[in-house]
Amino acid sequence: MMPQEVMALGNGSESTPAFATEFGKARPPVGFVRFCADNPADCKDRTSRARRIAMDPDRWNLLYQVNTYVNGKIAPVSDMELYGEAERWTYPVDAGDCEDYLLLKKKYLQGLGFPQEGLLITVVLDEQSQGHAVLTVVTDKGDFILDNRRNDITRWKDTKYTFLKRQSQTNPRVWVALVKEKTIASGAVVSSSAH
Repeated sequence: MMPQEVMALGNGSESTPAFATEFGKARPPVGFVRFCADNPADCKDRTSRARRIAMDPDRWNLLYQVNTYVNGKIAPVSDMELYGEAERWTYPVDAGDCEDYLLLKKKYLQGLGFPQEGLLITVVLDEQSQGHAVLTVVTDKGDFILDNRRNDITRWKDTKYTFLKRQSQTNPRVWVALVKEKTIASGAVVSSSAH
C-alpha cells in the first residue's frame, strides 16, 4: 500500500479493529533483553502516556521512505550465519535479520521526530508459523506494519501474521500480549531463515 492509499483508509470501520487488542503483560524476547543490556539508552525506562501518532501525507511518505530504504540497504542474513548465534539483536550495517531491520527503522524514524511510544517492536508468527518481528506504527488511522519482507505499509489486520506480543506504549521495556493463548511464553524469535 502506498502512502496516499493509506491516508484514504480513514479509521477502519471494518469488522476487524484498526487497533490491535492487548491482553496483559508478556515476557520480552531474549534478544531484546540482551539488546537493552548492550544499548541501555535505547531501552531507557520511562513512563509516558500511550498516544497514537497523528498522520499526514508527509509522515506517511517518511514511513514509506524509511521502510523501503532500510529494506533495500540491508541484506537478509540469519543471526547464525552472521554471528554464529541463534538470536542477536543489533543495529545492522549491511546485513541482518528481521529484528535488525526493525531496530534500524525505529532509530531512523525517531530521528525524524516520530515518538518512541508509537513505534513498537512486535513479535508475530508468519504464514509458516515461524517467528518473525515487525515494527508496529500506532497511528490515529490504526496500527500499521513496517516489514522487511515488503516495501508497502499494511494494516496489522491485513497481514497474514498471528500477532503474539509487542512493546508497551508506556514503557519500552514492558511487553504486552496480543493473544489470549499461552503461545507467547517463549522469549525467542528464531526461525530457520533470515526472516
